[in-house]
Amino acid sequence: MKLQRLLSLVRKACDDYLLIEENDKIAVGISGGKDSLTLLYALHELQRFYPKNFELHAFTVDLGFGIQDFEAIRAFCDGFSVPYTVIPTDISKIVFETRRESNPCSLCAKMRKGALNLEAKAAGCNKIAYAHHRDDIIETMLLSLIYEGRFYTFSPKTFLDRMELTVIRPMMYVAEADVIGFKNKYALLVCKNPCPVDGKTKREYVKGLIRTLNMETPGVKDRFFHAVVSGNIPGWPLPVSEKPGENPVKEVE
Repeated sequence: MKLQRLLSLVRKACDDYLLIEENDKIAVGISGGKDSLTLLYALHELQRFYPKNFELHAFTVDLGFGIQDFEAIRAFCDGFSVPYTVIPTDISKIVFETRRESNPCSLCAKMRKGALNLEAKAAGCNKIAYAHHRDDIIETMLLSLIYEGRFYTFSPKTFLDRMELTVIRPMMYVAEADVIGFKNKYALLVCKNPCPVDGKTKREYVKGLIRTLNMETPGVKDRFFHAVVSGNIPGWPLPVSEKPGENPVKEVE
């Protein structure tokens, strides 16, 4: 995928759901994976022509495995002149040693978000951008259906009451295959995920299930996504074209 196409999809999300406002200071969560690097690339380029001025500050939550080198991420951010902060934590020790979680992803995600929220707030940010893409939204919906018995996925924009921060997902229209294509075309230096359960989660199972369904019945992924954006999911705002001025849903942390 070319940069022009990526920017078109990211801008559409920002315009449809009012993700970026004048003088926003946006914290971008950077894991070092293809999704977060692509998001930072897109937002940096969007700054050049977007009608609303905004700042970026990149953050990486160090899970504490002690084996991850963040210099490649720092160099990537430096190339864009984007401030970069590594947040040290003991999350890996708490999740895998102290708590010995049988399903570690939920606790890890909650702690990562908590650490990022605190640092973003301290840095003066009013928004946090996550790199969730179209496939993530579809997978989360199916995970909720299979394991929770409810039709749900995360919203394009969510207001966190306690922190007074707004979470935005500017890559919601971008397919994972296009992210991979962008990463390859622009030679993004992806950092390996140090988590020992990477690739062994329920999400990986659902990803494979969706792939199979889409091969057997082409267009399934498109219909899943259409069901999400038109399905009146709690917390999912209507796009501006349907309801101008829609405010983000408030979430109690």
